[in-house]
Amino acid sequence: MIHSFLLIGQSNMAGRGALSEAEKINTKNIKVLRNGRWQRMYRPVNCDRSFSGVCLAESFAEKYAEKYGVDVGLIPAADGGTSAGQWKEGSLLFDHAIYQARLAMRTSTIAGVLWHQGESDRLPERVAPYKEKLKAIIEAFKKELDLYDVPFLLGGLGDFLGDCTFDEHMKNCALIDSQIKEVADELPMVGYVSAKGLTSNSDLLHFNSKSLYEFGHRYFDEFEKLRDPNKIFKEKPNPDDALRTSLELL
Repeated sequence: MIHSFLLIGQSNMAGRGALSEAEKINTKNIKVLRNGRWQRMYRPVNCDRSFSGVCLAESFAEKYAEKYGVDVGLIPAADGGTSAGQWKEGSLLFDHAIYQARLAMRTSTIAGVLWHQGESDRLPERVAPYKEKLKAIIEAFKKELDLYDVPFLLGGLGDFLGDCTFDEHMKNCALIDSQIKEVADELPMVGYVSAKGLTSNSDLLHFNSKSLYEFGHRYFDEFEKLRDPNKIFKEKPNPDDALRTSLELL
């Protein structure tokens, strides 16, 4: 049995933690979707850039596998620097994530969605409409993948963003963060994961490896609050079960 999780959003979901500072992860029961197949996890999980690094999904998956004794599949689809508008229903990013998720559903059961995004919407003209954009994105993913019964987790933005000196609009990230929390409060099976106290790389933009490790644990704790074991742990029929079994033997 593989329980899988869709990873979507921008760079802090893809992960920019330094590989040299990465916490050790037990990868025995963690898999990543590569070319439609499940392969044992290696870093970087979400290779959207040449400088991709550690991501929060690693420690999340480790805790999940340890507690529930199943293989955990990660479906990387995050892309750095992207705005909420680029994730709307029918966009390239949305369609790519849906396609990857549907491939994963042929050999796994999707147990949740991990989202982290918002820094790119710090510009004044993007702040006000952010909440409604995010709600529409969540509803679209739930509808397309029939994921009304699993947690959709939204990560909070880092406290450190307001300390950025290279962009005066970074202070608006606090306004985006408050909207993310409001969305989680208003929609069913949606949770907010606080980033309070977490620290960044020297760029004051991306979470560092140590904080990403902690952030993944916070995502898991929020997941535990929302999950419905009667639905999540009942594996859905998979048309490619035979193929999955043969691939696991490779």
